[in-house]
Amino acid sequence: MSNTLEAIHLLEDKLKNLLSNYEFLKKENEILLQSATKYQQKIIEQEQIIKNQKQEFDLLKIAKTIDGSNTNTRDTKLKINTLIREIDKCIIQLQE
Repeated sequence: MSNTLEAIHLLEDKLKNLLSNYEFLKKENEILLQSATKYQQKIIEQEQIIKNQKQEFDLLKIAKTIDGSNTNTRDTKLKINTLIREIDKCIIQLQE
């Protein structure tokens, strides 16, 4: 009878320990998920900043080319042609 009681107490202790570990790991997982979400948001913000900086850089290249610099003339012409095509598409859509 005492062996059975000891086994039950031992099982209870192990279950309490497992539940304690489970709760600890559950809280830790929540914290890690929050951190991951926060870092993903930071990555998205940084990607947007990079995108904006690239657009500004492209505009500065165009402005420098228009200013009289011979470098990047081809890129500027291509960009202007692209903008003209986009404007033409918008005009066509407005006419429909």
